[in-house]
Amino acid sequence: MVKALVFGCTGQDGSLLCRSLLRQGIDVIGVSRSSNPNLTIHQSLGINGKVEITTADICDFREILEIITNHNPGEVYNLAAQSSVGLSFRQPVDTFKSIINGTINLLEVARFAGFKGRLYFAGSSEIFGNTDRPADLDSPRQPLSPYAIAKDASFNTVQVYRQAYGLNCVTGILFNHESPYRSRTFVTRKIVDGALRCLREPGYRLKLGDLSVARDWGWAEEYIEAMQLVLRADLLENELEDQVICTGRSETLEYFVERVFAELNLHWQDHVDLVASLRRPSEILRSVGNPEPMWRKHQWRAQKDVDGVIQTLVALGCSGVPAQPDPLTA
Repeated sequence: MVKALVFGCTGQDGSLLCRSLLRQGIDVIGVSRSSNPNLTIHQSLGINGKVEITTADICDFREILEIITNHNPGEVYNLAAQSSVGLSFRQPVDTFKSIINGTINLLEVARFAGFKGRLYFAGSSEIFGNTDRPADLDSPRQPLSPYAIAKDASFNTVQVYRQAYGLNCVTGILFNHESPYRSRTFVTRKIVDGALRCLREPGYRLKLGDLSVARDWGWAEEYIEAMQLVLRADLLENELEDQVICTGRSETLEYFVERVFAELNLHWQDHVDLVASLRRPSEILRSVGNPEPMWRKHQWRAQKDVDGVIQTLVALGCSGVPAQPDPLTA
């Protein structure tokens, strides 16, 4: 049976990926750094107990070598890291360690073991910084946060191991992608939960920072499918190519807030306070990706843009889904 190894198996992307792989009949081994992982999302998705969970620190060479050797997976997905840009300003050292050290250790294990399977690494649109035009692999990279710097370094490292050592490793550079399973450290979850609370409690005030920033928002489940296309590309030619995964449409956070409240027949100005202290020390003003290379290479295009994301999140009622902790993703 085909096996897949998923690091970061209990977060939003890891959980959705595990479900997708299981539906394909793939034997899934999830790696958690906690001996008592939070399986709330697995329970919500109906996959609790269907993923073999093993405990290991992705930065521990011996532990990861043992897992790779024992299971010999055909596919490895590294989604394990501190995933909040805002939190990275408060915890830069832990952010660097969880992203860079984990990446290099997994690559070194694969090189040492002569691993012949394929390795996917979760990249981030944050590496581009402000985008004057839709970003692709040829765009300049100007990371503006500890999180983005770490992701940029990891992106470069994966390229080196693919080109210099011949490892079958690739990065999918994902722009913002949402679902009901986001942590409340993410502003989209905060907005939808806050709007629903305003509907129930008219006196409640939602506090937000800078609403002028613009992002390219997509739907997480669709991006999970794109990840797998990137990893499985050109199996016969043995040619892997990093890809940008995005919708190609960027809207401001104010637009996001307005549309969420409008879905509930509320005027956001009546319920939202803008608080200067909630602004980040360094912020990307506009972020948008170029979806055309992904279409040309894999015939993949996002079906939900920001409007579809908002409508689905509100319809699902995010407040009914237990929030995830902020942690370094298990």
